[in-house]
Amino acid sequence: MKTYEMVVVSNRLPVNVTRKDGELVFEPSTGGLATAMSSLEASDKIWVGWPGIDADELTADEKELISQELERHGCYPVFLTNKQVELYYEGYANDSVWPLFHYFQSVARYDDQYWKAYEEVNQLFADTTKRVASPSARIWIQDYHLMLLPAMVRERAPGAHIGFFLHIPFPSFEIFRLLPQRKEVLHGLLGADVIGFHVYDYGRHFMSSCLRLLGLSSSAGMIDYDGRMIKIDSYPIGIDYRKFRDQLASPETQGALKQLDDSYKKQKLIISVDRLDYSKGIPQRLEAFRLFLEHYPSYQGKVKLLMIAVPSRTGVDAYKSLRDEIEKTVSRINGTYGTVDWAPISYQFQNRPFAEIVALYARADVALITPIRDGMNLVAKEYVASKKRRKGVLILSEMAGAVDELPEALSINPNDSHSIMMAIREALIMPAREQKTRLSMMQKRLAKSTVQQWGQDFINDLAVTGSDSKAMRKLLKPSQLQRIATHSQAAARKLIILDYDGTLRSYVKTPSPIAAAPSLRTRRILRQLSDQPNTTVAVVSGRSKNALNSWFVGIPSLKLVAEHGAWTRYDKKWQHIDMDFKDHKKAIKKVMRKYVDRTPRSEIEEKDYCLVWHYTNVEPELAYKRARELQRELQELPESDELSVNIGRDIVEVTPHEVSKGMIVKNLRRQFPADFVLCAGDDYTDEDMFGTLDGDDDAVTIKIGSGDTKARYQLETVGDMLRLLERLLPATLLSQLPEFGRTLPSKTKKIPKKVSRRLSDYLRGNK
Repeated sequence: MKTYEMVVVSNRLPVNVTRKDGELVFEPSTGGLATAMSSLEASDKIWVGWPGIDADELTADEKELISQELERHGCYPVFLTNKQVELYYEGYANDSVWPLFHYFQSVARYDDQYWKAYEEVNQLFADTTKRVASPSARIWIQDYHLMLLPAMVRERAPGAHIGFFLHIPFPSFEIFRLLPQRKEVLHGLLGADVIGFHVYDYGRHFMSSCLRLLGLSSSAGMIDYDGRMIKIDSYPIGIDYRKFRDQLASPETQGALKQLDDSYKKQKLIISVDRLDYSKGIPQRLEAFRLFLEHYPSYQGKVKLLMIAVPSRTGVDAYKSLRDEIEKTVSRINGTYGTVDWAPISYQFQNRPFAEIVALYARADVALITPIRDGMNLVAKEYVASKKRRKGVLILSEMAGAVDELPEALSINPNDSHSIMMAIREALIMPAREQKTRLSMMQKRLAKSTVQQWGQDFINDLAVTGSDSKAMRKLLKPSQLQRIATHSQAAARKLIILDYDGTLRSYVKTPSPIAAAPSLRTRRILRQLSDQPNTTVAVVSGRSKNALNSWFVGIPSLKLVAEHGAWTRYDKKWQHIDMDFKDHKKAIKKVMRKYVDRTPRSEIEEKDYCLVWHYTNVEPELAYKRARELQRELQELPESDELSVNIGRDIVEVTPHEVSKGMIVKNLRRQFPADFVLCAGDDYTDEDMFGTLDGDDDAVTIKIGSGDTKARYQLETVGDMLRLLERLLPATLLSQLPEFGRTLPSKTKKIPKKVSRRLSDYLRGNK
């Protein structure tokens, strides 16, 4: 099957398939998203989505026919059964996520069947996307129906550039945490390289949730996750500005506009256009208009509110109740304030043709847009774009994303009916010159920030943030690994300098030396390397000398450096730096104890020349806050000029200024000359080592993990590092213990007794 370089994925396709009189009918849908995607500069492009017809109704031949016809339109179908649509779309997406993300948590329903269907359908989308995407494709996933999809696609296509855009609000942490599957949703979204939101606040809420639920902090809008840097940014979606301007001159719109002028004559027309939804604030809007009629009776007979409510989810009980409430309120207001020849409100529960909608926008004196919560709200932008040589005033809820781009609108709190009433009054008496000035300023902005520009901006960021990013370019390629191994084998003298935690051993959630002990495989590698002639291997760690002694007692030729350089053991005896740290400890411990008391599950680790406050098991956002408070307080101590205070991975660490891994590397380089140097580490303390070796032609520096680094190369995991070290061994050594090659188990498999004895003897030195 053909694969594509550009793949757009959304719940619905821009082509809708229905059955009429027994025949399949294909009809285009002209939404803003379809317009944005059509503007993307990619001839090799496909759109994946549900075609709108239930799979239960289709035969195998009809599915094939639909697939062939949709391919002609640049689309590829994901077929869903009626039950899947009910539980995934109407259920989890619109009965759980939609109300919660719009802050209607009391309306949200959570059902295990909903979630299972949501996972199942996202898996179907992932399988289909993998089928049509090339290995390096740009894949852009759309909206809340597919929040698990980025991670699923990442698993199937690790080389792809994956973007995700959320078209609704992302709620604050206090609301989002109510979702039972909150962590699963975050992990799903974090499969993307770029995650886009309409406005900055939504992105900020997302990053806050990642911090508080997953412990992932962000910096400059980037999240370091799973060896990748993920860009979080706002991309306010626009409209097809030129389409609205051109439509104004069409015969259909001109005819509709003349009819409106004839019908309303000198009456002031207030218009509102919404999808029927509880998030749109329609009852509050009606109450505000009732107050207006009550407080300003002189406008009775001179103003009309035309409300167009587009049908939405008519089978859902909450929407049926909302429709009944609206119709009763409209009838009550018309009955109270209307006359024989005038009804204050015209309520239309229907879709209107595009030409008529543009005419209504052009004729309306006021657009009343009052959602309780809205991701963007394009109606506000459409109204402004449709004003050409006609005045008008936009009243816009401050809870709509569009308010940031349309500051010239009259901004209102949608929950305050009195303020909406006053805004209506202000709009009706606003001078014509001021109306035109406000419209002109908004139109200039909308003409530049179009939906086409929105699409291009996102795809451009995706191209540079995905697998072509700086961090990814540093990842060691197979050819580079081979060159390093060849260089090592050809060298006369070798020096290998290795950090421990995060480099030779994955991090554990406790400072305990027992939990963090090296695997048999790691000890075997270090022994074999350090036993090679003209080879020096040094483990340079922040761990205590007692921990390193206990772990590596069977490898006498291994050089050990503890507490970041405070202690060194190059032969049989430990040496320490010449300074007294005891006096400093008292003041440091006093401060740290206060933070242990204030922060449940944190603890202090005391070493000879180092004090560490551990917060691995602390609630993430509290830990983030406390760590920075502690760092600041320690830096304000009288003796701080003689101390280094640093935040590491789940720690705040205090050491003397004289202690530095960079100084240790200089010392090792002098004492053990070599024409091949390999230095590997993973955190801020190891950057001193990389910086010291920068410019050294004989040195290979490697960071384990993602993020900016001074190292020349990067590897993703500890396992990758161990495999590299094994490649530095002579082939004859690896063959001596065939049971313990590159897949040596540490815990997951049972080791045969005979092999275990052989390995134990080897590690103790009894070859």
